[in-house]
Amino acid sequence: MQSAPIQVEGNRVTLEPGRSLRGEVMVPGDKSISHRALLIGAVAEGNTTIHGMLAAEDPRSTAECLRAMGVAVSPLEDGNQPVVVQGVGLDGLQEPVDVLNCGNSGTTMRLLLGLLSGCKGRYFVLTGDGSLRQRPMGRVSHPLCQAMGASIHGRANGAFAPLGVSGCQLQGGVIGTSVPSAQVKSALLLAGLTASSSVSVIEPNRSRDHSERMLKAFGADVQVNGDYGRHVRLTPGRSLRGQEVHVPGDVSSAAFWLVGAAVIPGSRLRLPHVGLNPTRTGVVEVLQAMGAQLQVENRREITGEPVGDLLVQHSALGPFSIGPDLVPRLVDEIPALAVAALFAEGASRIHGARELRVKETDRLAVMTRQLRAMGAVVEETADGLVIEGPQKLRGAGLDSETDHRVAMSLALAALNAQGPSRIHGADAAGVSYPGFWRQLGRLLGG
Repeated sequence: MQSAPIQVEGNRVTLEPGRSLRGEVMVPGDKSISHRALLIGAVAEGNTTIHGMLAAEDPRSTAECLRAMGVAVSPLEDGNQPVVVQGVGLDGLQEPVDVLNCGNSGTTMRLLLGLLSGCKGRYFVLTGDGSLRQRPMGRVSHPLCQAMGASIHGRANGAFAPLGVSGCQLQGGVIGTSVPSAQVKSALLLAGLTASSSVSVIEPNRSRDHSERMLKAFGADVQVNGDYGRHVRLTPGRSLRGQEVHVPGDVSSAAFWLVGAAVIPGSRLRLPHVGLNPTRTGVVEVLQAMGAQLQVENRREITGEPVGDLLVQHSALGPFSIGPDLVPRLVDEIPALAVAALFAEGASRIHGARELRVKETDRLAVMTRQLRAMGAVVEETADGLVIEGPQKLRGAGLDSETDHRVAMSLALAALNAQGPSRIHGADAAGVSYPGFWRQLGRLLGG
């Protein structure tokens, strides 16, 4: 009798290989869009109703911070019930009586730094858990202070939380960013909502554009120009109006199923209603270039965001090469793609991905360490990985090291290994994908 393919015991998950992934899976709402809908809805006038909200730990941190500043936000349940945000307007955020706790969410902290910098006469302190307090905030605080006149103070000259923000009148300007980062760009644009003149952000490569799309939908004056949309300008002066937002499925969450079905023999999955924003679909393009049997059907647009249904099944894969131009479009999916590389025929290379060293963990180091525990040969470089495939993995004791994307990526490797694996710190998946392990068990037939 075949043993259960997955066993969940507290914070540990044991996985038995030998089963395929089959069926249909609705991935949770897009995390990036969920954050932005909450934040922009909070400073709009009137109510914003958000359908398909990701009810995970990171968006909950954003909602709790907003509630602490006087914004009424209905409970984030399971994504089936819409979330209503009662907007307070651009100048309506109240000074909180306590520190704002951003939890483990870098998006919450970085975007709030921008939004709160222009709240004249109010003072805010932002902190987070141990991991977040070690993540770099200077990339946001420094341009806000140096280019727009914000007043942000904290450890290492405002580079690390806890951070204090003294709201003041901000100025506009043209700001060039050293790295393509949607969080940096979004913070500057949100700060621009109350600036004295227009703010222009110019990136070296285009990052995800959810903020631009949503700000436009809420009535902001946003213009996207330049080569490949690298130049974004926001002109203040317009009030934002509450909207009805439909959040598509998160392509970063879909990536785990796309890679899993592509590498695990006998697998075939359908993923309906996944967001296909062109600044986010690098993982789809890489898998298709590898030879994955991955099709997109029923393309359409909902609330300004392109969506579609994805169909994927197991197939022979070739290697890939990911460079700095592509990294901004799939930075969160690189841990999963590292697993795909293990089962591809040839050498896959990732470079220009130094950003992964300052995520929830140093993902390049963590993925290298954990995959090596399974017997994988992985070359870690200063800004990437080199993986020669195909390789045979052995089951092992693994550890997410508190990183949600590492936990889910290791599950894919474990399901294609020889012998069972146990993943410690499995509950980290709940940061972005509540119910991941339950859905995995269903798709494995367990």
